[in-house]
Amino acid sequence: MKKFLLGSGIIIILYLGYVVISLALLPPVSSLADKKLNLTIDIRDWQGNEHPFLLGPKNRRWTPSNRIPPEMKWAVILAEDSNFYKHEGIDVKAIKEAIKYDLEKKSMARGASTITQQVAKNVFLSREKTITRKLKEVYLAWRMEQELTKGRILELYLNVVELGPMVYGIGHGSQYYFGKPASAMTPRECAFLAAMLPGPRVAYNPYRNLGKVLSRSNMILRKLRSKGVISADELQVALGTSPNIAGLQRKVDTAIQQEAVMKPISSTTAPAAPQEPSGSGPEPAIPARPESAPQVQPAAPADEGKP
Repeated sequence: MKKFLLGSGIIIILYLGYVVISLALLPPVSSLADKKLNLTIDIRDWQGNEHPFLLGPKNRRWTPSNRIPPEMKWAVILAEDSNFYKHEGIDVKAIKEAIKYDLEKKSMARGASTITQQVAKNVFLSREKTITRKLKEVYLAWRMEQELTKGRILELYLNVVELGPMVYGIGHGSQYYFGKPASAMTPRECAFLAAMLPGPRVAYNPYRNLGKVLSRSNMILRKLRSKGVISADELQVALGTSPNIAGLQRKVDTAIQQEAVMKPISSTTAPAAPQEPSGSGPEPAIPARPESAPQVQPAAPADEGKP
């Protein structure tokens, strides 16, 4: 028994040492604060193959923060990470609730990753499901919260989320499903994309489970109304419409690799850059309707409180 305990102790000590070294070797996150940064990361198609993806302004479908509708920002916050403006990268309350839920269901049905953790995973880490990778994710998320504004984290998140077969980022997602730039999306379309985030490949694939996606997007729209992001009239209009995605099934069947989203456009074909606030100043707050400000902590203080 003593040998077993001694051996177990040695293994634990060695593993902890490995974790410490692994965390120390992680890349710096401070460079992500640069809005001009272009970073090549790996993404996977639906067959599991990896492809390079350009994250940054040189990607033709990059959508800067000031071109993202406030309804889109709030939709993903309210649906994916309601405490986004309160936590420091890790939502302890959400983790406790997820553990309780998973124990009751005897499964790993619910995760508790924050938006910041998802950015850390998508930008820096692999998709392996191990304790070590999760620890790296948590550590990177904590560091990102120290170095980046909430607005910048949200901008990165919305430009790297998976929304279809080789469809990454809301800029590509909006063109793919609705044939328009992200800045032109309606509240219904914003909620529709946000509703797909938990599982665009199967569970919330609109071609397989359109009713499920619409039901979840209805829930998100009602949350947007309850927080004052949209008006009562806008809610009724949104609930009375359904995105027309008919005829796009061939894209799911054939779009294995979308080269255009991975290749930077040349200076001769690049569209005029949208007007952005100076990188040295605070990022714009996510505005709410003046009639009833959202009860979620406002964006402005969180953005301005970080360098």
